[in-house]
Amino acid sequence: MSRSTRYDGSGLHPRHVRDHHFATVGFGRRGLDPAEVRRFLHRVALDLTMLHQDLALLSAENARVKRALRAWHGAGPNGRRP
Repeated sequence: MSRSTRYDGSGLHPRHVRDHHFATVGFGRRGLDPAEVRRFLHRVALDLTMLHQDLALLSAENARVKRALRAWHGAGPNGRRP
């Protein structure tokens, strides 16, 4: 994933989901505007996708750093294992 597509915190925040209000349909019809609901759900899905991708990248990086730290910690003072 390129740096420009990573979730940078400017996307959807939980409060946006919690506080979002959909417009009602006019002309004597009742209910919500289906197109607006679909657009909002697509936006939520996109942000969730980016968050899941970032979580996977961070988990892989965390595992790599832990392995490197264990290898470094196991080395002696001159960089060799005892």
